[in-house]
Amino acid sequence: MDQAELTTEQVLSRDIPWETYMSTKLISSTSLQLLRRYDHRSESHRAQLLDDDGPSYVRVFVRVLRDIFKEDTIEYVLALIDEMLAANPKRARLFHDSTLADEDTYEPFLTFLFQIECICYRVHYFSQRLLWKGNWYIQEKSCKILALIVSVRPKNQNGVVSNGEASNGKKPFTTIDDVLIGLVKWLCEQLKKPFHPTRGVPTAINCLATLLKEPVVRSSFVQADGVKLLVPLISPASTQQSIQLLYETCLCIWLLSYYEPAIEYLATSRTLPRLIDVVKSSTKEKVVRVIVLTLKNLMSKGTLGAQMVDLQLPQVVQSLKAQAWSDEDLLEALNSLEEGLKDNIRKLSSFDMYKQEVLLGHLDWSPMHKDPLFWRENITNFEENDFQILRVLITILDTSSDPRTLAVACYDLSQFIQNHPAGRIIVTDLKAKERVMKLMNHENAEVTKNALLCIQRLFLGAKYASFLQV
Repeated sequence: MDQAELTTEQVLSRDIPWETYMSTKLISSTSLQLLRRYDHRSESHRAQLLDDDGPSYVRVFVRVLRDIFKEDTIEYVLALIDEMLAANPKRARLFHDSTLADEDTYEPFLTFLFQIECICYRVHYFSQRLLWKGNWYIQEKSCKILALIVSVRPKNQNGVVSNGEASNGKKPFTTIDDVLIGLVKWLCEQLKKPFHPTRGVPTAINCLATLLKEPVVRSSFVQADGVKLLVPLISPASTQQSIQLLYETCLCIWLLSYYEPAIEYLATSRTLPRLIDVVKSSTKEKVVRVIVLTLKNLMSKGTLGAQMVDLQLPQVVQSLKAQAWSDEDLLEALNSLEEGLKDNIRKLSSFDMYKQEVLLGHLDWSPMHKDPLFWRENITNFEENDFQILRVLITILDTSSDPRTLAVACYDLSQFIQNHPAGRIIVTDLKAKERVMKLMNHENAEVTKNALLCIQRLFLGAKYASFLQV
């Protein structure tokens, strides 16, 4: 059977010749006794053995993985460990027990991922284990197990280094940086060119969601240009499998939102529009929660808050708040996000921001243009420097070829007419009427609509213009 399609249940149905391994001195008599007690026993019996003497069984498993090269046996022991951790993930802490200080518990798993690159391994590993480069079952299990073991490692205590290395060890041990950097390299490879067509990417994302809590992993992942590999995976999902992949991808983005170098990439990529598109359509509470928390983290970073407003996130938040969510943390995060967006709108509505946009000559429907409070509070500011900003706005009508810029310029002129006591007279004196009238025949409907609104207000004056609807 193709190893890529193996299941743990199929692997565990095998009979492994432990006695033969002992007779050839590949395992000790003590290891054989432990394996006989554990192998092909009920789940409850195994659980009791692990509760009574878990580190001893971990030692046996690690030594078998290290010393035996038969593929069927490697798959079998990985399946035993996978089953053990699936039943109780807290058992991963057994790999860090003080009695295992003389064992390099990371070595075998990392070896299965990178046989050639890991310089700390003995030379005879290289030729023997190259064949596992193509064994997806071994690589997948090794990656998942190693990620879990690393994630629960303790802090330094009692002379035992938390990466599984004895402080007075006589031989080189695998350092935690070796493990984390090696894992990131393998995971990025899966995202670029998955070794398995359907399980490669989900496996990589699942492990990253665990590992990106580590500062070294965040740094290595960003340096490897890994962030861009996540962005295409942020898209609406329908099947249970794709929803889980989407959730774990968004969880990775959330973890990266605490890391400044990653934020720099998130701010210049399609990450924000994709997150907002997903949160608009998702009905899965866990997906919505992790995206909202991510947006909350990113809102205060650089121009991301302004981008969120431009992408209509305030309206999306209002829609989400109207839905019935059971998660109190989600409701709290939505309220916090809403308040933050209001602050950003207030900042974006300053006249300095408006001046900058006009002087650059590229206008868009940022919040200030349609904010009545902005026009009421800033209308006299247009008088500065002999109506400089108003003159530039009128010049844009002649010089710009961008339909959106022309439409916004017409709209802003209509707002000036409506809000300034002498708006009609000033705009007429500056000869804006002829320029706006030309745009009433523009090929773009948005331009003609706003040009018409401006002319109507110019003819009607402020008294009647307020009745016109945009």
